[in-house]
Amino acid sequence: MNYLDKNILEKIQFYVTTKYPCGYISHQEAQSIVATPSKRIDSSTYTDLIQQGFRRSGQHIYKPHCQECSACIPIRLCVKNFKISQSQKRTLKKHNHIAVKILPLNFDEGHYELYVSYQNSRHRISQETDNDIADYNDFLVKSNVDSQMIEFRFEGHLMMVTIVDILRGGVSAVYTFYDCKNLKLSLGTYSILWLLDFCKKEELDYLYLGYWINESQKMKYKINFKPYELMINGAWQEPTN
Repeated sequence: MNYLDKNILEKIQFYVTTKYPCGYISHQEAQSIVATPSKRIDSSTYTDLIQQGFRRSGQHIYKPHCQECSACIPIRLCVKNFKISQSQKRTLKKHNHIAVKILPLNFDEGHYELYVSYQNSRHRISQETDNDIADYNDFLVKSNVDSQMIEFRFEGHLMMVTIVDILRGGVSAVYTFYDCKNLKLSLGTYSILWLLDFCKKEELDYLYLGYWINESQKMKYKINFKPYELMINGAWQEPTN
């Protein structure tokens, strides 16, 4: 970890987890580097960590560290260089009627119900379990950095919620869940376009989108926003092909 500032290394430590099933590539095992203690990682420290490829899930700050796989590649958008496509322009126009509100990071019953519906529609085989509220809070509501909820509504109906971290010079898109009744609405795309505009207005340089995994169909949408930068061999750079 000698690429991190000495002051950061004096505040936090790193450990490597045991192997666990990969959530993105089937029949694959994964490992992570975890920064601890989480209570010492404020927004400024987290900015330095995310610039080195780390990511936040709840109060946990981690980075993939798999011995035999390097599929998880950090991806970010440089706000000033972004070039909107024609289809993305159509998505913006389609949703210019949506009301957007920035909220503090708190539990909300309506948000939770939308999250459960999204999970059941997009990710789960079985229905929700009794522990889902606790899991939801641990995953999305608990944070030690400057985090906010972006709420999207149409005529009072909750359409989408995006959780973000506000960083020094950028924003990290943590997680988005939305109404899946009409996937042609491209709400996930609209969320990223909205965040790019937010960054531009706030004069923030980067929008971090977590990890891109070529083998994961769920991650394909991230490279639809161009140009994008990937962290390759420890350095942020635009791919050459």
